Amino acid sequence: MESNSAAAVMKAVCPDEWRDIVEVLSTYRLDPKYWLKAGGNRGDIAEQIDDEFGKRGWSETRLDLETRGLLFDKDGNSVGELPVIRQEGYLVDNFKNRIVLDVEWNAKDGNLDRDLASYRSWFDAGIISAGVIITKDRLSLLALARRLWGDYQATLPQEERVARLPIDLTTSTVTALDKAEMRMRRGVMGSCPVLIVAANESTWNGQPYV
Repeated sequence: MESNSAAAVMKAVCPDEWRDIVEVLSTYRLDPKYWLKAGGNRGDIAEQIDDEFGKRGWSETRLDLETRGLLFDKDGNSVGELPVIRQEGYLVDNFKNRIVLDVEWNAKDGNLDRDLASYRSWFDAGIISAGVIITKDRLSLLALARRLWGDYQATLPQEERVARLPIDLTTSTVTALDKAEMRMRRGVMGSCPVLIVAANESTWNGQPYV
């Protein structure tokens, strides 16, 4: 999903960065041996995606803002300035040119509020053109994970089988497409063009879990 024609904006204003995004999203595939593995709020999947962008010149970057108030009299003469106000940002996972891109794979869903509010602030200040969030379609991947895990368990002796998935896709308090959609509908991003992309069953590489 997108807001404010994010895809068209990036394609027109930052064509090289848009090409990077399309290439990574078109070629990356979920490998069950890495995906179905506990890994905290980052884990192998987020690192793999970040690595793909890193190969294309993107980097983890913190964006800070400074606001300076300049004072003038009625004739346009400078009469002073106000103290500089510094607004510290956060480390975005990937930044290049005027595009910020975060991989919110398994973090607390509150990260989405931080991301979108920051995108809005940076866009309003004129330092970015758009923001991108890569996350997961939780329900689609839950169905796939259950199928892959069930197939794997069927290859094990009965006494070694474990019904519970090695990762938790049932919780509703982590970053996922439905959580991002809710915040987009609320307009947290303001007028900033934002693209939300979610991995689903079609992102799977077709291999079994082993």
